[in-house]
Amino acid sequence: MTETPAADDPYLWLEEVTGEAALEWVRAHNEPTVASLTDCDRFRQMRAQTLEVLDTDERIPYVRRRGEFLYNFWKDAQNPKGLWRRTPLESYATDTPDWDVLIDVDALAAAEDENWVWSSVTMLCPDYTRALVSLSRGGADAVVIREFDVDARTWVTDGFVLPENKSRIDWIDHDTIWVGTDFGEQPDGHGAMTSSGYARVTKRWTRGTPLDDAITVFTGDPGDVAVSASHDSTPGFERDYVMRSTDFYNTITYELVDSALVEIEVPTDSRFSVFRNWLLVLTRSPWTVSSPTVSAPAAGDITYDADTLLVFDYDDYLAGGRDHTVLFSPDAHTSLEKFAFTRSHLILVKLRDVATEVEVITLGDWTPVPQPGLPDLATISVLDTDPDNSDEVFWTASSFTTPPALLHGDSGAPVTVIKSAPAQYDTSTVSTEQHFATSADGTEIPYFVIRDENVTSGPTLLYGYGGFQVSQTPTYTAVSGRNWISRGGIYVIANIRGGGEYGPLWHTQTQKANRHKVYEDFSAVAKKLVADGLTTPRQLAAQGGSNGGLLMGVMLTRYPELFGAIVCQVPLLDMRRYHLLLAGASWMAEYGDPDNPDEWAYIGEYSPYQHIDADTDYPPILVTTSTRDDRVHPGHARKFVARLEETGHRVSYYENIEGGHGGAADNKQSAFKSALAYEFLWRTIGSV
Repeated sequence: MTETPAADDPYLWLEEVTGEAALEWVRAHNEPTVASLTDCDRFRQMRAQTLEVLDTDERIPYVRRRGEFLYNFWKDAQNPKGLWRRTPLESYATDTPDWDVLIDVDALAAAEDENWVWSSVTMLCPDYTRALVSLSRGGADAVVIREFDVDARTWVTDGFVLPENKSRIDWIDHDTIWVGTDFGEQPDGHGAMTSSGYARVTKRWTRGTPLDDAITVFTGDPGDVAVSASHDSTPGFERDYVMRSTDFYNTITYELVDSALVEIEVPTDSRFSVFRNWLLVLTRSPWTVSSPTVSAPAAGDITYDADTLLVFDYDDYLAGGRDHTVLFSPDAHTSLEKFAFTRSHLILVKLRDVATEVEVITLGDWTPVPQPGLPDLATISVLDTDPDNSDEVFWTASSFTTPPALLHGDSGAPVTVIKSAPAQYDTSTVSTEQHFATSADGTEIPYFVIRDENVTSGPTLLYGYGGFQVSQTPTYTAVSGRNWISRGGIYVIANIRGGGEYGPLWHTQTQKANRHKVYEDFSAVAKKLVADGLTTPRQLAAQGGSNGGLLMGVMLTRYPELFGAIVCQVPLLDMRRYHLLLAGASWMAEYGDPDNPDEWAYIGEYSPYQHIDADTDYPPILVTTSTRDDRVHPGHARKFVARLEETGHRVSYYENIEGGHGGAADNKQSAFKSALAYEFLWRTIGSV
C-alpha cells in the first residue's frame, strides 16, 4: 500500500476551500474539461433535454399540508431560485391551480444582492401564521434563518434570526423556539459546535430577548455528532424532547418533564416515534424485551431481530412497563422501509426484494384494513399525512419506466390520482429486469437492468451507493432515459449492501471493518454483467456520488480492469483525513476512526487517495465536486485528481463554484453537470 500520511501530503493546500491558489487550480482544471466536453451538438442536446425535464411546468408540484393550505416550493425557467407558494386542495386538484406566492427567492436574492438558495421552512403549529425560513448562500448546508409572517408576507422585524451556521431550530409556541447554533465558548471551555460541525448545545429562546440570554437546557460532548430539541404539538399530547446523537446511528432521547430530562430507554440505534399515547420502536439490532405479556402467548425475556416494529403504551413504558404488540417482523426477503400515522391508522411501507408492499393498520387494536387503489408494480411512498386532523394521505408512485403520479385519499379508503407527470421519453420498448449476482461471501446481490428491448448488449452504466442504510428503489429514469437509455445505453442499478433494501442488517454487516463487502458486491455485479454478455469491460462504466463517490474511487484503484470509464461525484476519497474535514467526523460510525491504528488498518486497505499507483492502467475518470459543498469537503476530489495527474494518469475534472452537496444551485447548473457526465460516458465507453 502506498500511504500518504497527512504530515507528508503535498496537496494539503488544496483543502483550503476558497484559497486563492486552490481556486486558481480549480479554474485551470475546469477549463480544459469544459472546453473538451461541451463543444458538440450531443452535449448541447443533452443539456437542453435535461433542463427541459427539470424546468417543465408539467412536473408534479409536490405539496405538504399545513392547516387549510397545501404548500409547495417550485423552480422553473422563469424562477430558477424558486417560489414558496400555497393553494387549497380544491384549487390544487385542478389542472391550473391558483398559487399564492409567499416568497420569491429570485426577487429576494436580487433585492439583497445575495446568492440565496432555498433550504427549508419550519412552520408554527397549529395556525401556521409564522415560519422559520432557512436560506443558504450558494447551496451550502450552513444556512441563515429568518422569521417570516405568512399572512402579512413580510419578514418579521426583530423576529427570530440566526446568522449563517449549521443551526437546528423548532417552534415551541409563538414566542418561543428551540435553538442550537454556534453560541461561542461554553463554560466547560469547549465551543458550542461538535467536532462534526453541528450544534452540541440546545437552548430555549424567548421572543424579544437576546440570543445570549437563551436558556441552556442541554449540552452534549464535543465528540458527539449533534444535539437538538423538538416540540410535539399534538393536541392533548404536547411534549418536548432533547436528542443527543452520540454517533451517526445512536441517539439518546429525553422528554423534558417539568424542567427535568427523563430518558426514553429504548435502544439508542433504534428508530422510534411517540404518537399520542403510543411508543413505536423499530429495532436496528437485536433487542431483548422483558415483558409478562405480549400480543402472542409468551412471557419473560423475548429477543427480537433487527427490523422488528413494536408498539408500547408510552406512559406505561416510562414507568417501567414493557407490555407490547409486534406490528412487523422481517424475513429474508422483506424489510420495513417506513411507517407513518394518520388520525386512525398506521401505514407500513415495506420492501420485498426491493419491491414496495403497503399495509394499513388500525390504531389501537392494530388490525389490518384494506388499502384499495394503489398501483401494482410501483415504488410507493407516503409523501404527507395530517394525523392530528384527518386520515388524509398523499401518496407517490413511480417505476423505472412509469412517470411519477400523486395519489390522494384517506387511509384505508380508495385513492385517486390527482396529479401525474408526463412521459419524458418513449418507454414502449423499454424493459426492466431484476437479476442477482453472487458476492465474494456468497450473498446474493440484486440489481436492476433497464434497457430498450432491441438493445441486447453495448455501453452499460452501473450506478451504486452502498452506505448509510439508503435504499436504491425503482424511480422514474427521466434524465438517464433521455440521455442514456433512449440513445442505446443500458442502465443498471446495483442494490449492494450498505443500503437498506433488506433492512438494517443489509447495512450493519458492512460497517467499519466489513466495508470491503460493499466493494465486493459492486464488483460482483460488474462481473455478472460481462459474464451474461450484456456488455464488456471496455463498454462498462460506473457512476456514484458522495459515499458512492468513495465507491467509485475504490473501483478505480482496486478494480480498474472491470471498467471502461468512471464518473465520481462529490466524493470522499482521502479516508486518512475525512474525519477532519467538515462533517466527516459524523461518519466515523460508518467507516471507523483513522486515528485509531486498529481501525486505520482496515480503512487504509481501501482509501483511494492512498492507493493511487503510477504503474496501474486506470480507465478514464471524470471527477466532479462543488466548492460550496460544506458536507463532503471538495479537497477530497481536488487532491485525488492532483495525485492522479502526478502519477501520469488521465483525468477530467469539474468543480462547480457553488451548489452545495447536491453539486448545483439551480436547474441550469444541474443540467450542465448531468450533460457533462453523459457526454464523458458517450465519448469513452460509447465510442468503443
